[in-house]
Amino acid sequence: MDHSGMTSAQLLKTSPKESAFCGQPSHRMGSPAVPCNVLGPPPAVWPPLDFVLGALACCAACVFTNPLEVVKTRLQLQGELRVRGSYHIHYRGVLQALWVVGRTDGLRGLQKGLSAGLIYQGVMNGVRLGSYSWCEALGITAVHGGSLLSGAGAGALGAFIASPAYLVKTHLQAQSADAIAVGHQHNHLGVSDAFVTIYRRDGLSGLWRGVNGAVPRVMVGSAAQLATFTSAKDGVSHSQWFSANAWLTALIAATISGVAVAITMTPFDVISTRLYNQPVDEFRKGRLYHGFTDCLMKVCQAEGPLGLYKGMGPVFLRLAPHTVLSMLFWDLMRQQAVKDE
Repeated sequence: MDHSGMTSAQLLKTSPKESAFCGQPSHRMGSPAVPCNVLGPPPAVWPPLDFVLGALACCAACVFTNPLEVVKTRLQLQGELRVRGSYHIHYRGVLQALWVVGRTDGLRGLQKGLSAGLIYQGVMNGVRLGSYSWCEALGITAVHGGSLLSGAGAGALGAFIASPAYLVKTHLQAQSADAIAVGHQHNHLGVSDAFVTIYRRDGLSGLWRGVNGAVPRVMVGSAAQLATFTSAKDGVSHSQWFSANAWLTALIAATISGVAVAITMTPFDVISTRLYNQPVDEFRKGRLYHGFTDCLMKVCQAEGPLGLYKGMGPVFLRLAPHTVLSMLFWDLMRQQAVKDE
């Protein structure tokens, strides 16, 4: 799972007629939705352990998708507050950017910010999955629209608490050799040095700089994904084109959902990246933006509306594999936990 706000249970939710994953008839309309595991019936796992496994699954998926996060950050910072044509373009697309980063910064450059990314995934998803499960226990998700609101709220809470890790991740992913540098270069020596430097310079509140862009980003992404993934999966499943291959059905649904999420979330993602990465003055204030609205207006004025869609390619390409990998790792670890018990 990523920070878009969906839980593993929601991703594995059965369709009205037949589950795309296990092929078993679901409950009638109006009855509680029962998660259906990809590789079999959902095993009984101690809830706190289930939250930990969900977080670990997202961390495992992050290892594979982090290079796209690096590229996304670079594309979103390229040409910051400058009119197109007035700056040198280092990154021209996803594949070219991956090649440029790998050639200049080495293969390790493609995994910049991975440690901070793993911290973010673990903390954010632990909080998010636990919060959503609590909403389920209270019956909030059973109310019309409750699932959508719970997913968005749980995601926003997780994003807020884990914001310092996302801040450090953005700083580290933006760092590069001078030849291909874009955006402000913070020049941290590593994850620990980044946390300490930010705290000493800006205080505790400095670790939450940019969170006002992260929370709406997560809420919008969550709402878009919740609204499209299940319906897309149901549509593909009912077409019976890929009924023999459940994972292909899931991948197609995740891809369709990814288009919707990329279109709706990328502007918020750009604003979030800019707010996180901007330099600060001696008064601990951002040198470029005063807040979410100010950033939105300045990007549109200087770079045009399309400036809000920088990095949409890697955002989209990352969503489907990250979703499917998270689901796969989560399921395998849950079943192994049941065997161990």
